[in-house]
Amino acid sequence: MCGIAGFVGKGDINDLHAMGNQLNHRGPDGEGTFLDKLRHIFLLHKRLAILDIEDGGQPMWNEDKTVGVIFNGEIYNHIELREKLIKKGHIFYTDHSDTEVLVHGFEEWGAELPLKLNGMFAFAIYDLKRNIIFFARDRFGKKPLYYSCCPGLFCFASELTALLRHSCVRASISKRSLQKYYAYGFIPAPNSLYENIYKLPGGCHMIYDIGAGKVKIEKYWEFKIEPIGDCPQQPEITWGEELRHLLSEAVNRRLMSDVPLGIFLSGGIDSSAILAYACKYIQPEKIQTFSIGFNENSFDESEYARTVAKYYGTNHHEELLNIDTAKMLVSLVLSRLDEPFCDPSIIPTYQLCQFAKKYITVALSGDGGDELFAGYDPFKALHIANWFNKLVPARIKGGLRTLAELLPVTENNMGFDFKIKRGLRGASYPPFLWNPVWLGPLEPRELNDFFNENIKIEDIYEEAISAWETSSSDNIVDKTLEYYTRFYLQNNILTKTDRASMLNSLEVRSPFLDNDLVEFARKIPHNYKFRYGQTKYILKNALRDIVPDEILFRKKKGFGIPLTKWLRTWDQKEFNKIQIEYADSGWMNSRLSEHKEGKRDNRLFLWSWLAHQYHAANISNLT
Repeated sequence: MCGIAGFVGKGDINDLHAMGNQLNHRGPDGEGTFLDKLRHIFLLHKRLAILDIEDGGQPMWNEDKTVGVIFNGEIYNHIELREKLIKKGHIFYTDHSDTEVLVHGFEEWGAELPLKLNGMFAFAIYDLKRNIIFFARDRFGKKPLYYSCCPGLFCFASELTALLRHSCVRASISKRSLQKYYAYGFIPAPNSLYENIYKLPGGCHMIYDIGAGKVKIEKYWEFKIEPIGDCPQQPEITWGEELRHLLSEAVNRRLMSDVPLGIFLSGGIDSSAILAYACKYIQPEKIQTFSIGFNENSFDESEYARTVAKYYGTNHHEELLNIDTAKMLVSLVLSRLDEPFCDPSIIPTYQLCQFAKKYITVALSGDGGDELFAGYDPFKALHIANWFNKLVPARIKGGLRTLAELLPVTENNMGFDFKIKRGLRGASYPPFLWNPVWLGPLEPRELNDFFNENIKIEDIYEEAISAWETSSSDNIVDKTLEYYTRFYLQNNILTKTDRASMLNSLEVRSPFLDNDLVEFARKIPHNYKFRYGQTKYILKNALRDIVPDEILFRKKKGFGIPLTKWLRTWDQKEFNKIQIEYADSGWMNSRLSEHKEGKRDNRLFLWSWLAHQYHAANISNLT
C-alpha cells in the first residue's frame, strides 16, 4: 500500500517533491523517484512496506529498463501470475514482490493485464519504447487515482490534494460536481470537485500518449447482475457450499503479509465470517481483532463484537468514541480528506484505524458484503416504494410527506421517524431516483433552493439514471444492487476506508471483493439475496454453524454515529468557517437552526456542509 504521483511536461523536481510530501502518510517507509529529462517525465513512489520489504522498492523495472512501474495496492494472485510468467521466459529479480508481476505482466499481456489481476490497485507503467504511460485502477476502485490533462502538462497522483501541490494545477470549483456532491453525498467518478481534474473510474485503464499529449480511457470490467439460468434443486445447499469455499479462499489470499495483520470486527455478519475463515489458517489466539463502541445504546455494537471475539478466542481490542473525541477528530479528519463526502462514519472508521495501527499494519474488513448480497435497509422498502409510486396520486404523496414531517425527531440510530421520512422522500420521485434521493443529503427541490437555480435532474443525476436505464436486469432489486456496487461502494464506502486507513498508514483488505467471489455473487438471482423480507438470505444460510445465530439474525445497525444529537451541541461558527462558492449559506443556516431546535433531522446535509467547509479551508491553505 503506497502513494504514487508524477507528471509529464511543465514543472520540475520541486513540484514532484511537493506532491510526494502530500502523500507521506500513504508511504512512510521509503521514497523512490525517476526523472526522464529528455522527455520531461517525473515519477514518484511513497512506500508502505507490506511484502518483500528488502527488495520491493519502486519504481521497479524490467531487465533492460524499458518498462517501469509505480504501484499502490496489493495483488493477491501474484504467486500464480509469477509462475505463469516465468514459464513464458520472464526473469524475476525479487523474492516475492507482487509489484514485479506488473512489470512483466504488462510486457506479456499489455492492456489485458488488469483483467488478470485479483487485488486492489492503482498503478502507472512507463513504457519507453512505445512512449506511453499505462494506468489502471482495480475493478471496484478500492485504490484512488486522480489526473489532469491540459496543454503542456499531464499530471497524476493518488490524492487530489497531492495533484494540487503541482505549481501549474489550479483548484477551480466545478459547479456541476458541487451540485452532484450535495445530491449523492459523494462525487461520482470520473468527476472531481474541480474543473479539469478527474478520477479514473474503477474497472478502467488509461493510456497517456506522451508524444501526442492525449489520453485514452477504456473500461475493462463493470459489475453486472447476470443470474444463473437454471437453479439447482437445492439452491441454499449448492450455492451455500460454493459461497463458503470462495469466501474461505478470499480470506486466505488476503492473509499474506510480512508485517503484523488483524481484523476489524463490527459484530455483524460480514466481519464475523471473515474472522471465522481466518481462524482456519491462523490460530485464533494469534489473531488481533478491533472494534469501536459508543455510549449511545442504539448505535453501540461493541457487545456483539466482543461476543464474536470471545466465540472464536481472539486477542480483542476495543475503544470508545464519545462526543469529545468526535469533536477533536472532526477537525483532524475532515481537514485532511481529499474530497468531501457525506459519510459521518469516517470518524469512527478513522479512530478504528488509528488505534489498530498501534498493533498492526494490515487489517481485513467486511466491505462489500452488503452491496453484493442486498444487506441495506432500502432493499426492504423497494416493493413498498414501487406500489406507492404506481398507485398513489402526486397530491396525496405530498400530503403524506407533510404528515410525516409532524412526527417528532428522535436521536436513535435509524429511528422510526427517520425511516418514514426518508422512505416517503425517495418514493415521491421516479424509480431511477429512489436510491440517490434516499441516500443523498438533499433532494432535487432542496438543491434548487440551496443553489438558487432550477437544476436539471437529468444533469445532476445522470449517472444514476444511466445505470438504472441500462441495467442488465428489469428487476428493482437487481437495479438497486447495481447502483450500490457501481456507485455507492466505490465513491463512498471504499473511499471512506481508503482515506481513514491511509491517513494512519494502515492497509485494509476486503475479502468480499475478491474476483472469484464477486463473479459468483453477481450470478445468484435476486430472490435468493433478498428473500421473504430478509436481507442477505443466501449468505446467512451459507454461514449457519459457522457464525453464531445471534449474530446472523440480529437486527442490523450499521456503523453510524449519534450525529443528530451531537450536531445540536456544536457552535454555529463551526459551520461558517469559510465562504462556499455557489452555495447559499443563509439557506444552510436556516437548516442548522431547524436541526438545533429539533424541528427537523438535517444531519446528512449539515455533515456534508461541515465536510465541505473543512475541505475548502484546507485547499485554500494548500494553494
